[in-house]
Amino acid sequence: MTAMQHVKLGAYYVVHLIEPDDFDFWRERARALVRCDVPPDRIAWVEPGGSGDLFAHGERRMPIPDDDAPPVRASKRFVKLAKNAILHSDPERFALLYRLLWRLQANPRAMEDKADPDVRRIEELDKNVRRDSHKMHAFVRFRLVENEEDDEEHYVAWFEPEHHILRANAGFFVRRLANMKWSILTPQGSLHWDGEALAEGPPAQRGDAPSGDPTEDLWRKYYASIFNPARLKVGAMLKEMPRKYWKNMPEAALIPELVAGAQNRESQMVAAGALEFEQRPDTLAAIDTAIHACRKCPIGALENEAVMGEGSRDASLMIVGEQPGDQEDRAGRPFVGPAGQLLDVHLEQAGIDRRRAYVTNTVKHFKYVQRGKRRLHQNPGAKEIDTCRWWIEAERAIVKPKLVLAMGASAARGMLGKTVSISRARGEPILLEDGSELWITAHPSYLLRLEGTAREEQARLFDADLVAVAERLAELEA
Repeated sequence: MTAMQHVKLGAYYVVHLIEPDDFDFWRERARALVRCDVPPDRIAWVEPGGSGDLFAHGERRMPIPDDDAPPVRASKRFVKLAKNAILHSDPERFALLYRLLWRLQANPRAMEDKADPDVRRIEELDKNVRRDSHKMHAFVRFRLVENEEDDEEHYVAWFEPEHHILRANAGFFVRRLANMKWSILTPQGSLHWDGEALAEGPPAQRGDAPSGDPTEDLWRKYYASIFNPARLKVGAMLKEMPRKYWKNMPEAALIPELVAGAQNRESQMVAAGALEFEQRPDTLAAIDTAIHACRKCPIGALENEAVMGEGSRDASLMIVGEQPGDQEDRAGRPFVGPAGQLLDVHLEQAGIDRRRAYVTNTVKHFKYVQRGKRRLHQNPGAKEIDTCRWWIEAERAIVKPKLVLAMGASAARGMLGKTVSISRARGEPILLEDGSELWITAHPSYLLRLEGTAREEQARLFDADLVAVAERLAELEA
């Protein structure tokens, strides 16, 4: 059998796909079939390992469209969702995608109908795949395997994805673990990185991966040290970290004991006056009052005033910056200085109405050093950002935005609790624990510090990020 067979038996073409996750392969065949005017009910899509025996008569080549056949039309939104949905494990996904593509030829706005069953289904597939990728990024744990022949360290991880996401997420691990030699083994296939090139391998079994290594004690100690009993919500924790992943995570063995002792530990820390265990304000007005009284970090002890976020209580978009500047501190409002004015220009260009968003900062007070009569901006430290996460999390819990735009590394840390690279994280959504999406970009003050072509290049990237956010926000609000 050739790599792909097209069989016309009565009213059917049967398409045998080479790989279950190859969007380009599917698109090429789908476009040809559309141009040949083959309707969805005359095509059967067969994954690798599937059987096309019911149609195994009268094999013919792939139909070739006429030169004057009309071009295929597909919206950007369809293509974006299709690239992700095709990674799903649902065997009907190929037929679904072709059916939608076929319908787009007669109705280019078909994807805008949120009540349409096909549109709702492709959105569901996309969401499931993104969630599975998020789980892979979060729960893959590498274990050391020593090679006695060349005495080199090699790290191996085992993961069981629900969908065909392995190859699509290869770049994530290559970028983050470029200096390590590693392998990721799954029942669907394997990836191997030697420090220079990435190779694919056959499916593996759980026993092919190591069961432990000496570094796992470090994982357990670290997890126990950061476990926060006051923020413990068992239901939410199990939703975010299902039990099926626990067997591959060394720190998971501590969870039952930590949960059991959470109430006693919380009481001890509350008695010690720890900020994160105070009762969280349940209104924006209460947060405003509380941040003006907050002195839990050195920034709050400076001669400054806390600056509260502003905007709609029910905003779909939350825009988060680093901290107030000198002019924001004096005005008592976020983003009114030069960076805020530049932000307004770019938001307008991207079609984002700032008045409909909730705008705030990760750190609520202006950190500065006095130089004569001038107050010079200083970046907040990691500990100061982490302390102020209490307030930004309270704001987000009240506003409940569908999308959060974090501008700058400090804002990203405030949302994620860890430092990330803007250049690596920008342009793609990060699913947060409450189901909202985090998008990361540069801070507009960064653009102000650049000149010439460097500024032009970064402004172009900033605009692209905002346009992507505007498009995604429109999808979420539709």
